[in-house]
Amino acid sequence: MFKLAKYLKPYRTKAIIGPIFKLIEAIFELIVPIVMKMIIDEGIDGGKGQGYILKMGGVLVLLSVVGLCSSLVCQTLASIVSQGYGTIVRNELFKHIESFTHREMDQFGSATLITRITNDVNQLQVAVAMLIRLVVRAPFLVIGATIMAATIHLKLSIIFLLTAIVLSIVIYFIMSRSVPYYKKVQQELDTATTITRENLTGTRVIRAFSRQNKEESRFNEACSSLNKASIQVGKISSLLNPFTYMIVNIGILCLLWFGGNQVANNQGLTKGDIVALVNYMSQILLALLVLANLVVIFTKASASAHRVNEIFDTVPSLIDGTEKELKENHQPIIEFKNVSFSYNKTKLVLEHINFKIERGQTIGIIGATGSGKSTLVELLSRFYDVSEGEILIYGKNVKEIQNEYLRQIIGIVPQKAVLFHGTIEENLRWRKIDATKEELWQALKIAQAEEFVRKNPLGLQEEIVAGGKNLSGGQKQRLTIARALVGNPKILILDDSSSALDFATDASLRKALKDSLRNITVIMVSQRATTLKNCDFIVCLDDGKVAGLGTHEELLKTSKVYQQIYQSQFKEEGQHHEK
Repeated sequence: MFKLAKYLKPYRTKAIIGPIFKLIEAIFELIVPIVMKMIIDEGIDGGKGQGYILKMGGVLVLLSVVGLCSSLVCQTLASIVSQGYGTIVRNELFKHIESFTHREMDQFGSATLITRITNDVNQLQVAVAMLIRLVVRAPFLVIGATIMAATIHLKLSIIFLLTAIVLSIVIYFIMSRSVPYYKKVQQELDTATTITRENLTGTRVIRAFSRQNKEESRFNEACSSLNKASIQVGKISSLLNPFTYMIVNIGILCLLWFGGNQVANNQGLTKGDIVALVNYMSQILLALLVLANLVVIFTKASASAHRVNEIFDTVPSLIDGTEKELKENHQPIIEFKNVSFSYNKTKLVLEHINFKIERGQTIGIIGATGSGKSTLVELLSRFYDVSEGEILIYGKNVKEIQNEYLRQIIGIVPQKAVLFHGTIEENLRWRKIDATKEELWQALKIAQAEEFVRKNPLGLQEEIVAGGKNLSGGQKQRLTIARALVGNPKILILDDSSSALDFATDASLRKALKDSLRNITVIMVSQRATTLKNCDFIVCLDDGKVAGLGTHEELLKTSKVYQQIYQSQFKEEGQHHEK
């Protein structure tokens, strides 16, 4: 947790002042039993009368009011500091996660990142609030109550000391056995959150395969594990209150027994002394119970802090380049030079890839599922870094180019069409925030999306729900293509982005791209041979290796892999070419 303390700096003054006010409240709380002692010994037994009792009663009220005001100030400051701290940590955490590459995102998984940025940061907020409110007060009350008891009667204060020692041993014993379970509860909560997220995002697939019962049982199993861990820690923690109350009550009985005998025998102890000592014993009980709860809170926070620090300590595997501008020159706009790549440093997903793309060319990438098509274009966009070789844009290694600028010159249409909650216009402006309406409509026209957008009563202001659930697959794909086209990128990557389109719309899209984007280099990843048929050249991949490189006609003659793909889609045409 100490590593995360730096985020308290903006609230340092409030974090110091808060415990001071809580300390003032504790001091007044320690004075109360002394005032009560004076009321009994001097006001009632001493014969000072009603006036003295009312006067000292007023002092009690004053002490309570001042203590309450001090407590309210501390509570307010604790709330401001803890909420502000949580906001800063959450923002910094989100910012750091945003800097992650695909590799780090794959390493953690989105479900655990969501849990850490929400639940774990909440635990840290609670710990900070309790740190300001109770960490100073509880030990001060235990020590102060013991000292005050010693000033009243030194011998009887030994009962306080013994009670505090026995209570501390009991609390340590219970906490030492419950702490590991709190960590387990956090892990089980993570599992339950992962399953919940999977089910909520994949609800349509689950229903399509009638897997509701299976998923319910999987969720119930995760919840049962969480329930068992929570019950185990609850059983152990439940022993805390009975044991502490029993020990303190035994201490109070000892006080009443030994103190009562001394009062009865007039051995220097008064009734007021007994009342004060019992009050101090009760204060010790409450303070130690608070300390026990603090241990639980800080244990949870410690586990959460470890999980949060794990994210902060993860350094993005990509180091951002410094080049902010690329000038066009005689060199190819894109060149793959002996590129190899592996996700886990064992098996190569891509192996010795070599080809060049000239400015304005349209190239296709085709291959069987798992051949490395999407990985190839993700390397160009620098979502991952190559394991061997280099990728050049106008002769400059992509590692030397600033990522923000690289993403500006590359328009990407991902394999999975993802849209965000908001209007169509807001989604289209992702690449260029100040794009004109004309630019938006031109992009929609090329992407074959203009017609259905204009049919909507609200046009560009039509609302899209999260994930584009109110659109068909083809509509989503066309809008993501239009989004990539806004701002005129130098390179356009279409990663199997027309798979949901019918053949007529696909053909219209390809024609519009060719007619309207003469100066833009287009890389099309597709499973359809017809989609890539008119490309300047096609890269055919097989198990991460280039199995053919050339035009459609050339590959039909030279590449067996391409022939198989083509024949599987168009048997008659493939047989004709074989003849």
